[in-house]
Amino acid sequence: MTAKSWKEALKNKMPEALSNEIDIFEGQMELRRQGKLEETVFAETRLRRGAYGQRYDNGLRHNGIETRALDYPDADLTKGPNTIWNAPGMVRIKIPFGGVTPDQLDVMAELADEYSDRILHVTTRQDIQLHYVHIDDTPDLMRRLAAVDITTREACGNSVRNITCCQKAGVCNDESFDVTPYAKALAYFLLGHPDIQDFGRKFKPAFSGCEQHACGLVKLHDMGYLARVKEVDGHKKRGFAVYVGGGLGTVPHQAQLLSAFVTEEEILPLTQSVARVFARLGQKKNRNRARIKFLVAKLGIEEFRRLVFEERETLPHDDRWTAFLEDLPEQAETALKPAVHLNGKDTPDGFQEWQLTNVYHQSQPGYAMATVNLPLGDLTSNQTRQLAEVARKYVGDNLRLTVEQNIVLRWVPEADLPALFSDLKAIGLGDPGAGTVVDITSCPGTDTCKLGIASSRGLAGELRTRLTAKNASLPEAVKDLKIKISGCFNSCGQHHVADIGFYGNSRRRNNFTVPHFQVVLGGQWAHNAGSYGLAVGAVPSKSVPEVLDAIVDNYVEQRERNEKFSDWVTRIGKKEIRRILTPFMQVPPYETHPEFYTDWGDPREFTIGDLTEGECAGEVVSLFSMEIAKAESQAFEAMLSLDDGDSVQADDQAYNAMLLGASALVSTQFLDVGKSPDTIVSEFRERFYDTELFFDKYARGKFGQYLFNRHENPNPTPDNDSAHRLIEEAQLFIEAVHACEIRVNGVISE
Repeated sequence: MTAKSWKEALKNKMPEALSNEIDIFEGQMELRRQGKLEETVFAETRLRRGAYGQRYDNGLRHNGIETRALDYPDADLTKGPNTIWNAPGMVRIKIPFGGVTPDQLDVMAELADEYSDRILHVTTRQDIQLHYVHIDDTPDLMRRLAAVDITTREACGNSVRNITCCQKAGVCNDESFDVTPYAKALAYFLLGHPDIQDFGRKFKPAFSGCEQHACGLVKLHDMGYLARVKEVDGHKKRGFAVYVGGGLGTVPHQAQLLSAFVTEEEILPLTQSVARVFARLGQKKNRNRARIKFLVAKLGIEEFRRLVFEERETLPHDDRWTAFLEDLPEQAETALKPAVHLNGKDTPDGFQEWQLTNVYHQSQPGYAMATVNLPLGDLTSNQTRQLAEVARKYVGDNLRLTVEQNIVLRWVPEADLPALFSDLKAIGLGDPGAGTVVDITSCPGTDTCKLGIASSRGLAGELRTRLTAKNASLPEAVKDLKIKISGCFNSCGQHHVADIGFYGNSRRRNNFTVPHFQVVLGGQWAHNAGSYGLAVGAVPSKSVPEVLDAIVDNYVEQRERNEKFSDWVTRIGKKEIRRILTPFMQVPPYETHPEFYTDWGDPREFTIGDLTEGECAGEVVSLFSMEIAKAESQAFEAMLSLDDGDSVQADDQAYNAMLLGASALVSTQFLDVGKSPDTIVSEFRERFYDTELFFDKYARGKFGQYLFNRHENPNPTPDNDSAHRLIEEAQLFIEAVHACEIRVNGVISE
């Protein structure tokens, strides 16, 4: 069907506002083709419509399905933004609070067949992503989504991203109340709102119904809402504890408490006030400091709070703030079928194992929530259609996506669980292990992300396969561990809040560039992402499975009675952790172990090949290697000081680690750099920052700013949080030094 015919066919099925927006976007596409709209303007326009560029150099997705990148033989894959016109990209579909219906799944399956690679990918923000979509197809795709009440608007770009919500909301045994209607109301109130159009960066909110579980992860978000019930004038009153300024990214910030109790009537206007303060005072010129977490850190929570409530006093009234409260009872989900208890019915093979990990008994007697465990967050278009039919049979419209990249069916009568399991198993969606160590979260990594350094999906698939094979023999203490993997330092895979996290990087070894992963330990998934871990060492990508085994084996052997993994990590300390990792940190020679020089799921060498060795290459490489090792050691010492509670020393050591890293890089050009901090910083700025040698395609030198900021603005009273952030910055600066040295010495090509 042509674009015009789709537009006509769906004319009366789309909400008028969405239809008009898509028409405008289609017009902007034409203006860009004619050169009448600047690329930078169009880029932000398409991002706010959910159309995202992706990398194309990986010919296969790790699910084994050939991509449609091969359908574009004339695509120029090297020239940045303009490739959006002749090569496929990604479309992110916004699913507020993760709520999706069978009819919507059917449409998305059709779109995956017709425009994508027949794969739907569930993200950690309860979105759906379709990859390998051509920009010319996006208006049609958007219209077909709009006809079933889905939008891609503001799924990307400098906007309010998808509002996430605990998948158990409304059926949880521990919640204060169902937060679903509040998440939904806020999502549609902010969609396209004038007050969110002038942000310097993205803004991510989340809702949770209880304190102790992690389903909502409110403490790692730009703005988080934690349900509370308070007695006011003798009556129980609903409200929220509101957190602000959290975020993972390169350097994670723990959200701070904006207000201990905000009534339900004030949630929307308070959020609008925060948005206005952020839009007015947030950084615009430097994208690397433009998230709200930096504004909160700069102003301090007291001043930020004062500005927000001052803003609230001047807001013009909006009836929408409370209109949704009038029909809260009508918004509650209703079960498709009456509740019937299981009562010892015969069950099929494999059911007991699946029930143990994938079934949650709801607060409503006789009903259960069943999790569909999706490896790598993927399901095929055929599976999507079949799942929609299964949902119609058992639960109707009561499905939700989860932040761990799965799908749940809610309001399943317990007596139907055996039949549901059989039906799911028949379509390849009956895997047990949801929420356990085999249920690994991963970002797209080098499969499709332009920022990917190492293959997070490839590693996740390998670890899942190995852990599944020995799942029956794993100790109970290990089965509940959370493993999360990111392809780079940006934490899209949430590695900072995992028990065991990994993020991709690279190292130059034996004149090759070798894929590595940093090991991150000490994060806390529970209590809504209660604490963040720190990187403790980089290991070759191909050694990660053995590293995982070593960490787990030591935990099992050394743990005290009922000791949690994060407590064990804290008790034994970073020195002991490093001792465990050290045997796996070396890279064997290419001649004997060529597999170390490729990444998971990709048979190609990770590097172009050997260095062109110059007259002094041996001495220069050796000198850099020795000097950068000092920087890494100093960063590790900073972690030890932080563990000892000495924030002042940790801050100083992290700063010195950056100085040593900068000095190591400068020494490749200028051996007499000396030890003066002013000289090191000056030489680094002149030789590598101002010349943009330190800049890669994407970070554009932002890690250099970490050194400059600490050098020029030392913190007179560092505390645990600020020292933690500076250590993260030091580690990222050192990673950037490694990458710069590789680029400058010609090992890899950009």
